[in-house]
Amino acid sequence: MNKLKIGDKVIIITGKNKGKIGKIINIFKKENKVLVKNINIIKRNIKKKYIKEVGKIIYRESKINISNVSIIDPKLKCRTKIKIKKINNNKLRICKKSNTILKENDKKNK
Repeated sequence: MNKLKIGDKVIIITGKNKGKIGKIINIFKKENKVLVKNINIIKRNIKKKYIKEVGKIIYRESKINISNVSIIDPKLKCRTKIKIKKINNNKLRICKKSNTILKENDKKNK
């Protein structure tokens, strides 16, 4: 079971975006990276394909290493670590600082 899930509120620990808060959009397990909404924005230039078309500049999020991200405790509003505990044959994610259970974000509900 992965400790980070899509939709979790996280804080950036290191880098140029240190201290910023955002939600996880996507997780890349093989690359060990995550996409966080409105964090680590990069600029991409797109050339025109046809004569009458105009070139574009696109701003989008770039991947961040999972080690540079920490989850935010919903009760204390500060960064915390997560432990996984098995209760009634269900694996639950629990914040270590406040012992609150994190809500599971199902992909089916989105």
